Amino acid sequence: MNNIKCECGHVNPEGTVLCEACGKPIEKNQHIDGNDTKKLLNMRYDGTARRSQTYNKSFIDKTWAFFSSVKVGVWLIVIALIASAIGTIYPQQQYIPTDAISRDPAVFYEDRYGIFGKIFYQLGLHNLYSSWWYMLLIALIGVSLVICSLDRFVPLYKALKRQKPKRHKTFISRQRFYSETDNVSDDEVEQLKTELQRQRYKISEDNGHILAEKGRFSRWGPYVNHIGLIIILIAALLRTTPLFYLDQYVWVREGEQVVIPGTDGEYFIENKKFILETYDENDERFKEAIKKQGEMIPSNFQTNAIIYKVKDDGVVGSTKELEKVKEDEIRLNHPLKFDGYTLYQAGYQLNEFTSMSFKLHKTDDPEEKAIDTFQIDLTNPKNEYKLDNGFVVKIDDYLPDYELYNGQPKSKTNYPRNPAFVFLVYPPNKDDVEISFAGIGRNIDATGENEYKLGITDFDVRNASGLTVRRDYTLPLFGLGALIFMIGVIQGMYWQHRRIWIHPNQNTLLLAAHTNKNWFGLKKDIEKAIANTSVNNVSDQQELDK
Repeated sequence: MNNIKCECGHVNPEGTVLCEACGKPIEKNQHIDGNDTKKLLNMRYDGTARRSQTYNKSFIDKTWAFFSSVKVGVWLIVIALIASAIGTIYPQQQYIPTDAISRDPAVFYEDRYGIFGKIFYQLGLHNLYSSWWYMLLIALIGVSLVICSLDRFVPLYKALKRQKPKRHKTFISRQRFYSETDNVSDDEVEQLKTELQRQRYKISEDNGHILAEKGRFSRWGPYVNHIGLIIILIAALLRTTPLFYLDQYVWVREGEQVVIPGTDGEYFIENKKFILETYDENDERFKEAIKKQGEMIPSNFQTNAIIYKVKDDGVVGSTKELEKVKEDEIRLNHPLKFDGYTLYQAGYQLNEFTSMSFKLHKTDDPEEKAIDTFQIDLTNPKNEYKLDNGFVVKIDDYLPDYELYNGQPKSKTNYPRNPAFVFLVYPPNKDDVEISFAGIGRNIDATGENEYKLGITDFDVRNASGLTVRRDYTLPLFGLGALIFMIGVIQGMYWQHRRIWIHPNQNTLLLAAHTNKNWFGLKKDIEKAIANTSVNNVSDQQELDK
């Protein structure tokens, strides 16, 4: 890289617009910040050399220059916002309602939303926020923030750290606030300096040249914002990993004990009892709403649950022993928390079948006298049932949640909510097999020539609780990022970096000032400082620049 030596003796990096020491404009570089067409100097980065404007040869240089552009960062954010908005048009896969015709996304979106739902699913938008391209977009925003910050922060920090009170006359005269005063006494200069100190300006002097400065820390507000945003983006990326974020759904039947998903088999939950309470239909406050709904409206549904943890006995292959961790009620908006996990009451299923009893009788028997009976455990049905009188009943097909879809029998879910069976009945001492279809309200002879018939005699039901299991270690990171971001907002919004240069030039005193915002406040500071002196007030040269 070719360095540039200023007439003041300071050596500047290539691409410097204003000398880092004296502020003199560097010839042939004024087009970089637009100083060649304007009277006032562009002071945004104090004319320092930025890597994106200095190097432009290798692939790395061009990549750096691309991501250092604020326009690129803004467009990446806009694209992410548009994509995020599109993802909210229909529910994401994990939020498919439990009462849907099918929780299979290939079926649900087309059935519920038609052709647009089908397109939504085929484009992969049903898992938008965990898709590789969305995560890549978030990562690119983070890269843009890092490169944008480094490209500006490092050179600006160096320039502000080494700035000197003595500045080139051209630098002084091309500031927005500027004035010239002849024959100013040393006492008036001292009075001016004292008044600035009283206003909490930090004073630096060099052979009669004075720099009064305050609020420099406000210049770092945008970069503090970027740090907060980067932490938030990191938290968003970590949220896609099971190590930092867990969101699972589990069904637990009354009296059942199941492992809690996402806990690696370490925790179990037992559903002691499910309770459903509804609003009183005779209460005048709710009568109209219940009538409009057409059914009873739940006022509370809760699960009385016990949480168990596997004992760590250190014996490999031994039977797992459980110890009680917590016993509590899980109600809507009142979750159960334990060891970093949270259980929310998210749904329920009433009167889910647990077992069914069947009897076998002759088809032509008007009294349907049972030849034999058998019972099926619907949570774990056997393939074959051998009856005492020699009959064998086999289950050819089991549909836990039967429905007729496009003329074909299928099961909506894997849970026994509307069970139906296709039975094969083998009479004793016969080679012929009889096929029967049986379910709630259904008893069909598949051939029309069956000698024997199956019928339901009894059944047992229980309630099921739908629980959401969550664990989120990214919330502290989101909170930390938001806090840092707000600190940056306050830092950059409520303070300003104000600089006032006092430059003696033979018998004339040059006064110039610059701030990154609130020029009115800066002018008030100058007016207070020059009061009772002969120093002329500064004029705003922005009009001349226009």
